[in-house]
Amino acid sequence: MKKKFAGTGRRLSLWWSRLAAMSIKELLQLRRDPLLLAAIIYLFTVDIFMAGGVKMQLNNAMVAVHDADHSMASRELIYRFRPPYFKLRGEILDAHEGIRLLDSGEAMLVLDIPSQFQRDLIQGKTADVQVQVDTSNSVLGFLASSYAGQIIGQYSFDRAIERMGLTKESMGKMPMLVDQHRVWYNPNQTDSWFMSISEMLTVITILSIMLPAAAAVREKERGTIEQLLVSPLTPMQILLPKVISMTMVILIGTAVSILLILEPVFHVPIKGSLSLFFMVTVLYTFTTAGLGLFIATVSRNLAQVAMLTILIMMPMIFLSGAWTPPEAMPAGLRQAMCLSPLYYYIEMSYGILLKGTRLNILWDSLLGLTSLGILVFGFGVWRFRRQFE
Repeated sequence: MKKKFAGTGRRLSLWWSRLAAMSIKELLQLRRDPLLLAAIIYLFTVDIFMAGGVKMQLNNAMVAVHDADHSMASRELIYRFRPPYFKLRGEILDAHEGIRLLDSGEAMLVLDIPSQFQRDLIQGKTADVQVQVDTSNSVLGFLASSYAGQIIGQYSFDRAIERMGLTKESMGKMPMLVDQHRVWYNPNQTDSWFMSISEMLTVITILSIMLPAAAAVREKERGTIEQLLVSPLTPMQILLPKVISMTMVILIGTAVSILLILEPVFHVPIKGSLSLFFMVTVLYTFTTAGLGLFIATVSRNLAQVAMLTILIMMPMIFLSGAWTPPEAMPAGLRQAMCLSPLYYYIEMSYGILLKGTRLNILWDSLLGLTSLGILVFGFGVWRFRRQFE
């Protein structure tokens, strides 16, 4: 019995020593590829830095004005379209010139004030103002239209109050609704918090698919796969080191992004447990590595790996909720989101990093990612092992 346990222990020790040796070999191969190493460093630093600088808020949108009234009332309305949301480009002579500016992109909004604008307000008549908005960028166009509507609505309210002879003191005595709302987790609605984290998660996704696939296909290109086949290594001892070593690289890059970019540059408040976040990242990396192993079985060179990675990445991102909120998707696509590992990873990552959420709330997302990971990674391992049969 003792000899049996001793033999099992020696075989287990040998198995792990071979696994460690192969993992070190994968890291050494990565170090000898300066171009790939530079790309990894760039993605975890410069790319995330540039993404964090992107602003999704309306800022200094150009406004062209056609003022046919040239009155005190029209000038007051025009003055309200000011920074930070709007910036006056100048006055135009007619409405046709405004259409030309919208077509050429020289203005985002054209404000058209008709003649007799002030006279109609004084007489208590309805005064129409036309606002034309360039919505070729639907997000910015929607914001410009909304802010312009608020500005004109507030101006109309102020003129109505003035006409009724009411003052601020008398207004304070009237019954009214007071909107008291509180913005959680990102009180100043800082775009860089969302954009930098989103880009980091995308980089992790790309590399967790591409690096294991590239490591496996590199063996084919260099002809070393045949040497591995005749070695005493099992298929798992060939496969797992590629996933383990690349996961270590991704974890190091993620730590660099958080400690050197997200916290010091964009001041992202890490409210949750980083150890929990890294644990989830390891699980997610192994899940998506299964896709990389599948790619490696059908690819003959690195160019095919890159193309297939993009082909798999696009539906993953689309179904993750990173670009489009789940509530805005059709019912069929909302149900298909459960097939995207990135959907669960985004839910848990933002919950941990910005909300400080713990496992007692994230357990359902963790269970979904684990179940999907077993299926995806298991399928990738099965496909990879079939190459050696």
